[in-house]
Amino acid sequence: MDKIPVYFMPGLAASTSIFERIELPEDQFEIFLLEWIIPYPKESLTAYVTRLSKNIQHKNPVLIGVSFGGVIVQEMAMIIPVQKTIIISSVKSNKEFPRRLKIAKSTKVYKLLPTGLVQNVEALTKFAYGDAVKQRLKLYDRYLCVRDKCYLDWAIETIILWDRTEPDSTIVHIHGDADDVFPIKYIKNSIVVKGGTHIMILNKFKWFNENLPKIILNTS
Repeated sequence: MDKIPVYFMPGLAASTSIFERIELPEDQFEIFLLEWIIPYPKESLTAYVTRLSKNIQHKNPVLIGVSFGGVIVQEMAMIIPVQKTIIISSVKSNKEFPRRLKIAKSTKVYKLLPTGLVQNVEALTKFAYGDAVKQRLKLYDRYLCVRDKCYLDWAIETIILWDRTEPDSTIVHIHGDADDVFPIKYIKNSIVVKGGTHIMILNKFKWFNENLPKIILNTS
């Protein structure tokens, strides 16, 4: 039996190491990791995804995207034929955005974000107060691999201006009920992970290792 190719796309600026603890049965699945590429100046989302999709070497793969990576794989599924699209800690349309993202779009406040700071997360830890904040910054420093300011500016603007208003009914959505980036109260029709935060791909990996195989194989 041919193995099912499963392509994973990380979240905004994140490295593929966020999937380091994800394991799928090797007799059924073959895992491939998609890396971020640097966008061209003012590149459209469609053009970017078209370039990125050239890194997919299989017909009808399963696409799995986390957070902004979830938006990317949904757009990718409009360009190439896929077997299934699964999003984690993400949104299916801009109607699932929290209020603060909608305000950011209308006020264009996102243009004022100091994205250049992300280029040196280590320096930010010196100004962090409280163990929780320091721990989160350490996670950022470990898992955020794309520090390019042009990419960060493009990615933040792209997610905020995402124009999809109607979700694709075929999308499988997995979401944590403690997600502080995309709160569960705005999310419709998802598989809910109890206690799952926005980074549950890291700390709920056992849940994913147990459940992803049957979610992928479910044809209903």
